Amino acid sequence: MSGLPPATRDWLAGPGLARLWGAVRKRLEGNGVQTTGSLRLTAVSPQERNDLSLLLEKPLTGMTVTVRLDALDARLRASAAGLGLREVLAELGPPLIDRRAAREDGAAQRRHVWSSLTASLDASPLAGQEWTRQWSDVLRRTGVPRGVTPEATARTFQQAVQVLTVLLDSNRTGTRGRGELAATATGSAHGLDDGTWLARLVQRGVALAHGTRLPSDAAGRRALWRLVSVTPDEVSSTVLTYGLRPLGESWRARSLRERAAHHAETHLTPRDLLAMRLQLPAGTVVHICENPRVVEAAADAACAKPLVCTSGSAATVVLTLLDTLAARGCRFTYHGDFDWPGIGLANRIIRRYEALPWRMDAEDYERLAAVGQAEGIPQLPLEGSPVEADWDPGLAPAMTALGIALHEEAMLDLLVEDLA
Repeated sequence: MSGLPPATRDWLAGPGLARLWGAVRKRLEGNGVQTTGSLRLTAVSPQERNDLSLLLEKPLTGMTVTVRLDALDARLRASAAGLGLREVLAELGPPLIDRRAAREDGAAQRRHVWSSLTASLDASPLAGQEWTRQWSDVLRRTGVPRGVTPEATARTFQQAVQVLTVLLDSNRTGTRGRGELAATATGSAHGLDDGTWLARLVQRGVALAHGTRLPSDAAGRRALWRLVSVTPDEVSSTVLTYGLRPLGESWRARSLRERAAHHAETHLTPRDLLAMRLQLPAGTVVHICENPRVVEAAADAACAKPLVCTSGSAATVVLTLLDTLAARGCRFTYHGDFDWPGIGLANRIIRRYEALPWRMDAEDYERLAAVGQAEGIPQLPLEGSPVEADWDPGLAPAMTALGIALHEEAMLDLLVEDLA
């Protein structure tokens, strides 16, 4: 319930005094909420001049008014308000904030956070090492992610030091799972998942300790974990393949050749790729598609040519496989969806691997659209911003003109014919 009489509150909250209260609030919140000093209001309107005259109990005639805060405080206490300046501002709302105290408190909390990092390092076996000084300096420069509280920051620093102590122990032998390591340090098996701040802190420390660059992609981060004998999850993500017939007599190579002989698709994990060092005969042309339905159709038709599916936007495991095949001398041809995201993905694959477009030019698009219209097949509208196709400057204008999105399923017969 308000401490101001209703009529008094209504008058004080009127438009004639709004600018005064805004200026007073700003002054008090910046000076430690002290009712000292004075402020000036310029270009005062007739209504403001009238209301200020009544409030201050003195006639005002000019366009500029100087208000002493201590006098205003005394005047309010002696008036029908019966409250001091700070109390009146709190009643009119919102509550006053002592920004000076808040800044000082924030600075004290930040000093505590960084001193806690120093204390954690000094109390650990990592103390005195050159890389830990560099690590601490980098953390101070990069700062704390927005929204992380000082308590959470100090706790995360302690966890990072704990994890790095384990990873960089020279007497440590064997490998350790990342989930196990995270559970020990944080209580959660996901505490060191990619994207977490703790994982970034630990990875930066490992990179500095080993004199290597901090990786910027998922494959590089996995390699960094392996550098300290930590096994990240290398089995949950897969790349869909068909018809791969690798060289060699390892059981993995034989298994792939047998599956190809039986026209069966295969999902390969990063762990598979790391273990088998996949190699196809030099010069092998590998077809790349975007949609798993193409792989399914190729298998149903007992096609012979090798096929790799990006399953959309090409996850790291897909690029890892394609990088491996490219390094072993394979060549590529690519087909994807005729929509703007599909063209964007095609650009990335074609640029990265110097792949040839596979039924992906303007003539293919227009012919397919015409067949669909003639057969009365429902067609999807093309949505989003146009993307120029690196391999055919006429494709984007043709797609824009027709305004139709055509996905790979629409030309399965032609793609399967090529793969056969």
